[in-house]
Amino acid sequence: MNPVQVNHIKIYPFKSRNELIEFVRNKKGLLIAANAEKILNKNILLQKIINQNIAYPDGIGAVLALKRKGYQSIKIPGVELWLDIIAQHYTNKSFYFIGSTQDVIEQTIVKLKKTYPEIDIKNYRNGFIQDNEIPDLILDLIHLKPDIVFVAMGTPKQEFLMNELLSSYPALYQGLGGSFDVFTGKVKRAPKLFLKLKLEWFYRLILQPTRIKRQLKLFSFFLKLLLNKF
Repeated sequence: MNPVQVNHIKIYPFKSRNELIEFVRNKKGLLIAANAEKILNKNILLQKIINQNIAYPDGIGAVLALKRKGYQSIKIPGVELWLDIIAQHYTNKSFYFIGSTQDVIEQTIVKLKKTYPEIDIKNYRNGFIQDNEIPDLILDLIHLKPDIVFVAMGTPKQEFLMNELLSSYPALYQGLGGSFDVFTGKVKRAPKLFLKLKLEWFYRLILQPTRIKRQLKLFSFFLKLLLNKF
């Protein structure tokens, strides 16, 4: 499968979650959620990192942009994908978790061990990482040799960190944003009706009105999509 260029980034038009999981089964690199914000992002380094790795359609904007180019893809929420990966591989691969607060990451690990008693968790730590701590983190990865590393720190910080870690320790990395907060119940996902109508972004805006600046980018995105500017 080849990626499709949308604006300045390349997105793989996966037709199912299983297709994506099978595609990355033995690969090393970064799994990056592509949405309207990333498609519009002008950060050259972030664009380069995305294009050198595997971006999948995490948002409806990415799905519609791919459809406009003739590709039938589906929305694959990263907040669910990482759990699908664990469910399929928890008996044959090992994991390392980075992100969120100390309390949330500890709750995440406890819940994962209850859900998947046989899971091989090499280590974990919170997402408040200082530059001088990165060398020790890299040494820990090299020593413990996890197959898959999940990093929940938000864009673009998580992509920059994963890219740095990848250069020293090759593995499959996935950026998760606030997925640990959702997994532990600290943050609630949108009700099923909002998810079905592709309005999760609107539900989040209702709960967090301060997101309005970010959501305004969506209107810019859909205008460009309507005018066939990608």
